[in-house]
Amino acid sequence: MKKVKGLIVATFAAYKSDGSINFDLIPAITEYMVQQKVKGIFICGTNGEGPSLSTEERMQVAEAYMKAVRGRLLVFVHVGHSSVKEARRLAAHAESMGADYISAVSAFYFKPNTVKNLIDSMAEIASAAPNTPFYYYHIPNITGIQVDMIEFLELAEEYVPTFAGIKYTASTINEYQACLHYKGGKYDILFGYDELLLPALAVGAQGAIGSTYNYAARLYIEVMNLFEQRKIKEAEQLHFHAVEMVQLIVKYGPIPTQRSIMKKIGLDLGDPRLPLQSLDAESEHRLYEDLTASGFLELVNGL
Repeated sequence: MKKVKGLIVATFAAYKSDGSINFDLIPAITEYMVQQKVKGIFICGTNGEGPSLSTEERMQVAEAYMKAVRGRLLVFVHVGHSSVKEARRLAAHAESMGADYISAVSAFYFKPNTVKNLIDSMAEIASAAPNTPFYYYHIPNITGIQVDMIEFLELAEEYVPTFAGIKYTASTINEYQACLHYKGGKYDILFGYDELLLPALAVGAQGAIGSTYNYAARLYIEVMNLFEQRKIKEAEQLHFHAVEMVQLIVKYGPIPTQRSIMKKIGLDLGDPRLPLQSLDAESEHRLYEDLTASGFLELVNGL
């Protein structure tokens, strides 16, 4: 199986003032990502507020992105849902649209209670798209599903014919490295913690999916280039700028903060859906002051 190398952007949801999906903005988002020279996009995931969208809306978003991408980017469609039946509908639709990959988190209300139970759920979802590679979306801080991922790989290999790998969004670098080495690197383990990209590269990462790549892809691509050239000190110093930026995100709130940053670069995504809320005017002003003081966006744009 050909593995994904480079950065995949987890795109944000875009809304109109009435709360409906802003499909008109999707071509502009896509063009911006093409210009950033990333490898692909991951849609309707955490940043895309997939759990807050109806199944029909998620299908329409997938269709809009496929139309805008026109083969220029890899497209991962997140199909995870608390209803396995709805996840299967999304998976079948993604395959019919020609998505390159599908991915799914575990059900997060009624949660699987064993690794085998989790695998059975993923196998059921993946079987609805029998010709599309499937990635499990491991994000335990959100789903509450914390399982042994080596055991997961052993069972996925047996029960999920289309299994391609894991979107590994956890800070456990040791387990991530173990997954990379499973059976000589049989599966594609894409890293999902942006602020730990450099440590992940050090243990063998080649591909990553993340949110801050929406506006800072140039910085991370340069970090990857410097690492490949064995310019480790330079890579570390540049990576630290990303760490400082992520500290701002933590300070103000992850998704609302990043949506405000997207507005700052010219892509106003509107207000997110409840229970998420946009930053208030005062917080957004302070965020912009902090960004200006750090010089982060100027640094990114100058690379």
